[in-house]
Amino acid sequence: MTNKTPRILLTNDDSIDSPGLWAAAEALSKLGFVEVISPREQQTAMGRAFPRSHDLIIRPQPLTVHGKEWTVYAIGGSPAQAVRYGILELGEKPDLVVAGINYGENIANGITISGTVGAALEAASEGIPSIAISLETTPAHHYDLSDSVDFATAGYFCGYFAEKMLSQKLPFDVDVLKIDVPAEATPQTPWEITRQSRIRYYYPYVSQAASEGQGTIFGYYSSLDEESVESDSDVYVLAAKHNVSVTPLSIDMTSRVDFDILRKLLT
Repeated sequence: MTNKTPRILLTNDDSIDSPGLWAAAEALSKLGFVEVISPREQQTAMGRAFPRSHDLIIRPQPLTVHGKEWTVYAIGGSPAQAVRYGILELGEKPDLVVAGINYGENIANGITISGTVGAALEAASEGIPSIAISLETTPAHHYDLSDSVDFATAGYFCGYFAEKMLSQKLPFDVDVLKIDVPAEATPQTPWEITRQSRIRYYYPYVSQAASEGQGTIFGYYSSLDEESVESDSDVYVLAAKHNVSVTPLSIDMTSRVDFDILRKLLT
């Protein structure tokens, strides 16, 4: 690190009241100045959306976390909107953006649904190194902000990888580190570099059919088929091996197809 105090922008998609957010804040506060700006209300599964229906009202509010006084900002907006506001309005450009710690793992082919990942991608679009960090939990805990979920180990890994990203520049095309921590992990749990799996991990179902005056309500569950999942993927490392998955993401979503082959097929 340089002698300059690093500036870290912290957000999430579970709201300003999330214990996961404050576990991350505590870990990151040891590394630099942490500015917290988070959605005022639950914004899970918002992706990188900028909904025009949000009021975008920003309110500073004092909070006491583990005996430390914080002035934080709650915004009536999505996680990506929180990052955008933080970059434009809260002072100088941050050295690092962290989104999380999320209730529920963000793995496999549905990661673009994640507000946690969406926030990190929004920062990456400005060339800011970013982390999206999530803790494995059952879907029942994805929306409830339960204080029975222990974020201590996820906080440890949040601080560990944040320090690495602040102290050195990652290779070109590593725009976001997506970190997923197993539910039963400890600080001694191994971590592995993984790729995003192409398979489905969360499966939607109709939990309540449409009725007069009310639309269809969807639920979802997680499921792992160990025989079909790629052994080097985020799904396998987290859900089968129970190790910490660290996936480098790029904002370049171009297919890795041979352009000459594709051109011939389309000509």
